[in-house]
Amino acid sequence: MRSWNSLFCLNSSRPPGHIVYPKHQAGHIGKQAGQLGSQAFYPGRQHDYLVPPAGTAGIPVQNQPGRPAGVPWMPAPPPPLNCPPGLEYLSQIDMILIHQQIELLEVLFSFESSNVYEIKNSFGQRIYFAAEDTNFCIRNCCGRSRPFTLRITDNVGREVITLERPLRCNCCCCPCCLQEIEIQAPPGVPVGYVTQTWHPCLTKFTIKNQKREDVLKISGPCIVCSCIAGVDFEITSLDEQIVVGRISKHWSGFLREAFTDADNFGIQFPRDLDVKMKAVMIGACFLIDYMFFERTR
Repeated sequence: MRSWNSLFCLNSSRPPGHIVYPKHQAGHIGKQAGQLGSQAFYPGRQHDYLVPPAGTAGIPVQNQPGRPAGVPWMPAPPPPLNCPPGLEYLSQIDMILIHQQIELLEVLFSFESSNVYEIKNSFGQRIYFAAEDTNFCIRNCCGRSRPFTLRITDNVGREVITLERPLRCNCCCCPCCLQEIEIQAPPGVPVGYVTQTWHPCLTKFTIKNQKREDVLKISGPCIVCSCIAGVDFEITSLDEQIVVGRISKHWSGFLREAFTDADNFGIQFPRDLDVKMKAVMIGACFLIDYMFFERTR
């Protein structure tokens, strides 16, 4: 059985200025990780992308001014060492739920409006809001292939994650100019990338760190369709032998799937995964949404 260290090819020597993340501590293993691929995580083995949980979460905070009421916000936990500001919310969770809000303009007039999402933990507490930053012409002329900036903010409106998707080819038959998204946290500081990997039949992506080094892979089905059921994209080791997480497109019901592109997603990952890699997986989820589940007008 291969160790977690072998998945990332760690070197004993570190270049000057390289940040070494806190080492994984025995016994801290995410619940979902154990369900998805328990053979990948061994207590006591060390790995640069694993960080210990910072502690237990407290009582949900009240709704913040200027934000929709009705759903409590997740309280901010103590930030782990070397954690970008705002990503401490990701340090204690092993599942994220992403709900796209229904836009009335799209339903009535078939005009593509800016996508808006709620990001929650498994208890239904809000973690972030995400809003697309594009203009009318790009949204309605480029459709699902459109370039965009997606701004993710916390409960006080602070932008903590920025996603940048350039204009690329969205044809699976073309092996060049494939899809890519850059994840920044905080804005302006890249922490990782998700790039499409060409395959004649299957949906493939590669998760990279801030140095564009391969870290994990994402594999999806041959035909991506959520008309009657959900769709799963498995997050695996580089050799695709160990499943370490999953991005799931949840089926929202016939009417919502047929007449809107308001989608629901779930992301599962190890609780003790580095918060930067968790942020990159959020970026991967949004790239998948735009590529496969945006309606073509």
